[in-house]
Formats: sequence, structure tokens, C-alpha cells
Amino acid sequence: MNWKVAAFYRFVPLDDIPHHVAAVKDLCDRNQICGTILIAPEGINATIAGMPDELDAVIDFLDAHFNIRAGELKFSAASAQPFKRMKVRAKKEIITMRAPEADPSRLAGTYVEAQDWNALLADPEVILLDTRNDYEVDSGTFKGAIDPRIQTFTGFKDYVQNTLNPRQHKKVAMFCTGGIRCEKASAYMRAHGFETVYHLKGGILKYLETVPAQESLWQGSCFVFDDRAALGHGLSEEER
Repeated sequence: MNWKVAAFYRFVPLDDIPHHVAAVKDLCDRNQICGTILIAPEGINATIAGMPDELDAVIDFLDAHFNIRAGELKFSAASAQPFKRMKVRAKKEIITMRAPEADPSRLAGTYVEAQDWNALLADPEVILLDTRNDYEVDSGTFKGAIDPRIQTFTGFKDYVQNTLNPRQHKKVAMFCTGGIRCEKASAYMRAHGFETVYHLKGGILKYLETVPAQESLWQGSCFVFDDRAALGHGLSEEER
């Protein structure tokens, strides 16, 4: 039996958050969907799984209400249900940074498609930042990437303020698992004077799905937050 997994996010202004939470939780429960959905005034962020027909019905509902197909939406498969329960939560942010100036709707950096990522990294003036937590980086990262060794995303602010300089680091490329962290991180850096900031559209997952292993600059596996250990090229399950 194959389960279908959907990972998605979209930065979009929302109001009446409690209403959205109740409606989405009811729909997921009726379709026996498990996973986590976060809803905040800045948008929606989720990873959910279920049987294919039921998951597709939920995705259609969410697209009708939040236009999630206009954001980042990725599908993968799992040999078992990777989540134990369904959580739909109202939050202040869909990815916690505690930096109001980091507004992706105004300041997000330049998106780079997965198939163009290798060419960008060939530029010697580009510094490459992994925006994920240290234990995620330990599973795998891009060749030549800088690991800030942060424990939470809020630590990225301190790393930038203490380590980087917009006059010295003129071209910055960054990446994360699915794209949401680096979208907000790029907005934070642009708000603090970094003018040329790139981020990998769709994140590592899109790169592993798109770029053949023989052409890949990825080293190791991609840590994911569910009962699948990790993902490799083609989004196949791997041992962590």
C-alpha cells in the first residue's frame, strides 16, 4: 500500500484564522489525513499524508481556499503512513523567525529553479548558505555550503548579524528543505542591506526530484520531519 505525501506552503495574507483552522481540521479528519498544517496571518505551511484519493480531495479544497498551487506544492510517496496524528494549528508565523522586517511578500530574494542551481553555484563570487538546523545539515548538504550550526531558525538572525557583511558578501545563495525557510531568510537579508540574494525554488526536495544523481552537487541525504528516515534523489526513502 502506497501513501501519498504532500508538502506545501504559501505566503498569503489571511484573516479569521480560527475559522480556517476548524474547517481544515474537520476536512482532514473526515478524509483520515495525518500530518501538520500551520495557519497564520502570513500564510499556510504543511506536510500531510493519506491515501491518494483522499489526499487529493483535501489538496483541492486547500487550493480553492488558499491557492496553494500558486505557492510551493510537492508530492512524494511513503510505504506507510509517516505521521501519527493530524494537527492543525493557529500560529503567529508559519515559520518562526521573530523578525517582522522579513516579509517575503515584499522582499524575497531571487528564485533560482532547480535546473539552474548548479550554474549559479559555479560563480566564485557566490557564497552558499545552508539555512537549516545543524542536525539536518549533518544528514547531507550541498558541496561547498556554509553550515551556520544553528539550533533553531531564529538563530539565523544572529549568524547573519555576527558573521556576514553586505559590503563584503555581495552575492548570497541559500537553500533549505522545501523553500520556506530560505524564502523568509532571503527577505531578512535584503531588509538588512544584502542586495543580491538567491534562493533555491522548491528547496532541496525540488532539486533532488529534478536533477539527475550523476549531475548533482548534493552530498548525503535530505532530513525530513516524519517517520521516513531521509530522502535521496528521486525523493526515494533512505536510511538516515
